[in-house]
Amino acid sequence: MTSYRALTFAPLSRVALVGGTHGNEMSGIFLTRHWLKSPFELQRSTLTVTPVLANQPAVERCVRYIDRDLNRCFTSEILQLDSKDGLPLEVCRAKELDRLLGPRGSEEGMHLIIDLHNTNANTGNTLIINNSTNHFCTHMASYIQRTLEGYECQVLALELKDSNLYDLSSVARHDLGVEVGPQAHGVVRAENMERMRKIVQTALDFVEMFNQGVEFPECDLDIYRHVRNMDYPRDADGEICAVIHPERQDRDWLPLHPGDPIFLTLEGQTIRFDGDRTVHPTFINESAYYEKKTAFSVTERVRVRLPPIHRLREGATLGEGASQ
Repeated sequence: MTSYRALTFAPLSRVALVGGTHGNEMSGIFLTRHWLKSPFELQRSTLTVTPVLANQPAVERCVRYIDRDLNRCFTSEILQLDSKDGLPLEVCRAKELDRLLGPRGSEEGMHLIIDLHNTNANTGNTLIINNSTNHFCTHMASYIQRTLEGYECQVLALELKDSNLYDLSSVARHDLGVEVGPQAHGVVRAENMERMRKIVQTALDFVEMFNQGVEFPECDLDIYRHVRNMDYPRDADGEICAVIHPERQDRDWLPLHPGDPIFLTLEGQTIRFDGDRTVHPTFINESAYYEKKTAFSVTERVRVRLPPIHRLREGATLGEGASQ
């Protein structure tokens, strides 16, 4: 078995918990409102935790967004737009949040952003990281998995390069998206909210332990790497002409083999998966993704070996094998 050199990360002292990035995903909204009034359960001795309600106008109207999806407004190009140009509401808010929680890449910004989401897809508990090469994030996900054994948390790695980052959590040095489903948009379900709450508490416990000098040994982690998004079949006018097949509905994370049914036309014809290998779909039939031309996300399941990580000691400097 290959042994890996330990990676060193600087301590994390500033964490933001964000709800309402989408104004109709209610678990994060309810929790964030509660934490803004009663933040006591968030407090840890080595870090400051700041709850943030990201898109107040969308929350008030109980809609995903007003002008455009806030969670796609954090690209470098959008953040550099001039606010004098009459920008959409969410673009202006993204620039405000970048200043409040960042700016991205700065020493003054948040060390970790945990962004809270719900989906109507049958994803269960999903931990989303922007890149599986960030081993602070992968170890945090692994710790959450091991600690909350009955929760069966899946780990989705978007595998985004720095130039392709677009989501709110990417403003921070480290990122974690928490996606809990299924839950209809615009409502809250107590069991989903409680699962989200426990995941957040466990993530904060991990940061606290890391800051206090706990070393996390190398381990294996199963992740789902995002490959691409698959659109619905469309007719010559661009209209959807087939829906998710009943045999695929609600089967997030389960293997999809070449030849398996994926869509059903209104004429009753089954459309089968024509890929050349087995994949693992997720966010199947998410209602908010119709406008994004996404019937489901295609992922591949891989097992990765995580190197050991530990905290940078006081007075030490970051060198080879170390990270901010």
